[in-house]
Amino acid sequence: MTALRPERESDTSYGQQSYGVPDAFEDWSGGGAYGASPQPGAQAQSSYESQLLGSEAEPYAASFEPVPEEPYVPPVDEETVALRIPDPPPAAGESVPGSGAAAGSRTDGGTQGGRAARRKAAKRRHGRHGGAPETRSVEESRAPLSRVEARRQARARKPGAAVVASRAIGEVFITTGVLMLLFVTYQLWWTNVRAHAQAGKEASSLQDDWANGKRNPGAFEPGQGFAILHIPKLDVVVPIAEGTSNKGVLDRGMVGHYAEGALKTAMPGDKTGNFGLAGHRNTHGEPFRYINRLTPGDPIVVETQDEYYVYKMASILPVTSPSNTSVLNPIPAGSGFTEPGRYITLTTCTPEFTSKYRMIVWGKMVEERPRSKGKPDALVS
Repeated sequence: MTALRPERESDTSYGQQSYGVPDAFEDWSGGGAYGASPQPGAQAQSSYESQLLGSEAEPYAASFEPVPEEPYVPPVDEETVALRIPDPPPAAGESVPGSGAAAGSRTDGGTQGGRAARRKAAKRRHGRHGGAPETRSVEESRAPLSRVEARRQARARKPGAAVVASRAIGEVFITTGVLMLLFVTYQLWWTNVRAHAQAGKEASSLQDDWANGKRNPGAFEPGQGFAILHIPKLDVVVPIAEGTSNKGVLDRGMVGHYAEGALKTAMPGDKTGNFGLAGHRNTHGEPFRYINRLTPGDPIVVETQDEYYVYKMASILPVTSPSNTSVLNPIPAGSGFTEPGRYITLTTCTPEFTSKYRMIVWGKMVEERPRSKGKPDALVS
């Protein structure tokens, strides 16, 4: 703080003299021109100020030195915190934003504007929420199409009749292939599963009836099971039912007995005759699939409620016509038998997975064994 000066207390003209009047400063300070030798009063005042201010006089005077002007830096837009692509450096001859005449303009030619303008510019550059810059496709940037041109382009994009037809044919082929695959799966797998279950259930029912002493009449209804066929070499154990109907007998996994009309054959208990059987070679349990592997002497056993009838395989006819019914005669044609006897005939389709021809296997009875004496050797060994 500076002390009051004595001259201001005694001089009544202090503050009344204008600084614009010539020589006003010299008159007030007590001397003539600036830099002349001071008056005794002024020298005392200067000494008094020097002692009072001391070392603080120099920094106080320095604080009034002019501050160099710094270049203008535009405010940073803090409206978004997303990453920004830096502006490219100015080319030669271009002015830098914030310096000189370009301080109020942007390098991209736009006006700096206020806060609202900067916010809109930031949204245009970085999207509404700071995402990637919005881009417009080439089609969007083009001028809108006329109605005629739009219709022409729509017709050009619409597939022609040949394309539609080829697509329809392709879809039909794919659908047909899928249906065929499902059908083959059903025929080769599911029919066997179902037929084995049905045949097993019928065989168990027969054995339960025999064990309980339930008697069956000598004549059987179509589709009724009455015996069980054993082929030990092929590991076949399958019920024998009356008739050769596909739906009622063969498709249920059982073997059918020829017992109708002109194809009626003898029963195992008859003293002479040919016991004829039919069965599937493929699908629906396929009990006769591998009968072509039988060789002469292999046992074939028919189990009934009271007896075991044991046959020995005698001969095979690999291929014959489906209409060749002579193979079921009491003395079957082509079997090699020349006189009446007790025979068995197995018939099935051939080749595999077709029903164009028939395969025939014959056997001759060699043993009749009551159930009370136990199983024959062919089923024990």
